[in-house]
Amino acid sequence: MINHHHLDLPSPPKLPKGGLRVTPLGGLGEIGRNMTVFEHQGKLLIVDCGVLFPEDNQPGINVILPDFSSIRHRLNDIVAIVLTHGHEDHIGGVPHLIKERKNIPVVGSKLTLAFVGAKFQEERLSPPVVEVVAGEKRSFGPFDLEFVAVNHSIPDGLAIAIRTEAGLVLHTGDFKMDQFPLDKRITDLGAFARLAEEGVDLFLTDSTNAEVPGFTTSEEDIRPAIDAVFRTSPRRIVVSSFASHVHRIQQVLDAAVKNDRKVAFVGRSMVRNMGIASDLGYLNVPKGLVVDLKTLEKLPDDKMVLVCTGSQGEPMAALSRMANREHIIEIGDGDTVLLASSLIPGNENAIYRVINGLIRWGANVVHKGNAKVHVSGHASAGELVYCYNIVKPKNVMPVHGEWRHLTANAELAVRTGVPEDRVIIAEDGVVVDLVNGRASIVGKVKADLVFVDGMSIGVASEEALSDRRMLAEDGAITILGILDTKTGLLAEPIEFFARGFAHDDEWIRGATKAIDDAMVAANQSKRVDGAALELLLTRTMNRWMQRKYRRTPVITSIVVDA
Repeated sequence: MINHHHLDLPSPPKLPKGGLRVTPLGGLGEIGRNMTVFEHQGKLLIVDCGVLFPEDNQPGINVILPDFSSIRHRLNDIVAIVLTHGHEDHIGGVPHLIKERKNIPVVGSKLTLAFVGAKFQEERLSPPVVEVVAGEKRSFGPFDLEFVAVNHSIPDGLAIAIRTEAGLVLHTGDFKMDQFPLDKRITDLGAFARLAEEGVDLFLTDSTNAEVPGFTTSEEDIRPAIDAVFRTSPRRIVVSSFASHVHRIQQVLDAAVKNDRKVAFVGRSMVRNMGIASDLGYLNVPKGLVVDLKTLEKLPDDKMVLVCTGSQGEPMAALSRMANREHIIEIGDGDTVLLASSLIPGNENAIYRVINGLIRWGANVVHKGNAKVHVSGHASAGELVYCYNIVKPKNVMPVHGEWRHLTANAELAVRTGVPEDRVIIAEDGVVVDLVNGRASIVGKVKADLVFVDGMSIGVASEEALSDRRMLAEDGAITILGILDTKTGLLAEPIEFFARGFAHDDEWIRGATKAIDDAMVAANQSKRVDGAALELLLTRTMNRWMQRKYRRTPVITSIVVDA
């Protein structure tokens, strides 16, 4: 039977001597905020530290971080943060952890370090950085690391082989097995096979596409669809993509050159990242192709391409603001909008809201649902099976995915011959120990969602979010009462201030009567003072609103003495 954890797991015991502890603090049971902590001989190694983007039911939240509370008392034991690649869900949380201990070494490939380095610069941080390349070996404390080239939707991706006295762990990071990659850098299955000969004791592998049969389409295969968009669009073309999707942007630039169009990058993160990728040689930009927005706007519409963020429907991103007519660029009849990225689970409503907004203004919107303009950066089931047969792991722990992805990946491992009792399905906070060649669940640590709310971190609670959802759905009512302290009754008629709630004279009469009746009943037993009256007003209004209108607005009562 595949090892599922129990919901009521205790705190983990002390790690046995010579053992290796693996604790995912993000990325399991969700798509995002990937972070895994490895513990051995009293030292900690962290692989990735990303962010999760908020869903519709988390209003006002910028991003969501992993929970550092279980390691906060051991910050000095951290020997390094190792990054597999430069996507936000793997590097976005690094500056927040560095702020807690400013000299933690950060390890990664050239492009990954450049992307995270731009974040350090913005936050005025300067941790030591260690640049590595595929094939290189480095030691950090008791962890001997080997870096393996993998193909993904961003250049310079790395899998990490971690050697300790407890055994060999292979962490794939995000990867696929594209045989015709744009950068000619394929996943190094030869290295996987060599590690297999050595004996992989624990295999942590990308689960995102485990439900998808076959092999992931090559990045090269979407070029005709992108070319068709550029060839047939009569006016402006707006391309929306992740700000780190270098391969996709390269195809957009190639299509622009072919069709004699100029390109402008829109949005701070897009301008910054593409500038970095170009400077480091990961993005080939022909001279004179990319211009600033002011220069682009002087060109004829059929010579313009704008590349921006917002493909996931993020409210503040350029594309969402275009859809809402809140951006300097006004979408109109004949414009073509190309959404050149995946649809992340949980973002569907936001994305379709943006698509509908753009179509309303007359744009032709081309997306994954109606054209072959995106391929995934993750290995499908056929590729995962291929890897299991090459690596022949003794223990497996699927990572990076929702529960359905993790379970599908676990089932693939079993089908390739991994014993069921050696396959572990865990979630954030579940602690797994590798001892004497066997991996087992031993407990659980705190791994809550940590909300970044404006400039505040970890301040917004589930209770606060619940209030925000109530405000969004049912509005707010403030009740003002002036109390005659001699009689215990109201000196003047109650006043109501309602926001986001439809009300009329009938509603005011009904609410006033409900409160008057409650006060008369309360004063029959004892005189009601100011604090008690505020509570009485709130409770009465809550009950009356639920009974009469099936609504639960946020209600605030204020009582002042006459």
